[in-house]
Amino acid sequence: MISAGDFKNGLTLEIDGNIYQILEFQHVKPGKGAAFVRTKMKNIINGGIIEKTFRPQEKFPQARIDRIDMQYLYSDGELFHFMNVDNYEQIALDESSIGDALEYVKENEMVKICSHNGNVFSVEPPLFVELEITQTEPGFKGDTAQGATKPAVVETGATVYVPLFVEEHDIIKIDTRTGDYLSRVN
Repeated sequence: MISAGDFKNGLTLEIDGNIYQILEFQHVKPGKGAAFVRTKMKNIINGGIIEKTFRPQEKFPQARIDRIDMQYLYSDGELFHFMNVDNYEQIALDESSIGDALEYVKENEMVKICSHNGNVFSVEPPLFVELEITQTEPGFKGDTAQGATKPAVVETGATVYVPLFVEEHDIIKIDTRTGDYLSRVN
C-alpha cells in the first residue's frame, strides 16, 4: 500500500477499481486547515486524464505493470504483430491498443509491451530511433535564417521537421517522445 504522502511521478495505483498512473503531483500545505496532495493522473486503460486531491494518509494498492521486450514484426493492415524473442510467442494487437506508438518504429525493432493482469494497454517505442529520409525539399544556399526547418518524410511514413541542410537519403536520429529531429547520423 502506498500512502498519498509518498506519491511520485510515474507511479501506478489501483483506485476505485481503475488503474491510474501519476503524471504530476504536488504537496499543498495551506495556512489554515490540513495538508493535501493534488494530483494529475492518467487512466491507463482508457487514456483519460483526471485531477484529484487526496489526504496524505490515504492509502492505495500499487498496480503491477508488466513491461516485456518484444520485437515488432509487421502490420497486416488491421493488426500489429509482435514476438517475444525469449520464447518466440507471438501476439497481435489492434490499432486501439497501439495508438501512434509505432509512428517512428520500423519492422524488426524492439519495443516494450505494457500490460496489467495480461491485458495489454500500451506499446512503448525505443526513446531514440535512426531513420532514413525518403522525401524532402532541397535546401538552398543562403537560405539560412536562424532555426529554419522544412518537413521531411522518413521511411516509416511519419513527417519530421528538419534543418534546411538535411537531404534525402540522410539518416537522422529522432526522439520518439516528442517527434523532434536530434541529429544527422554519419
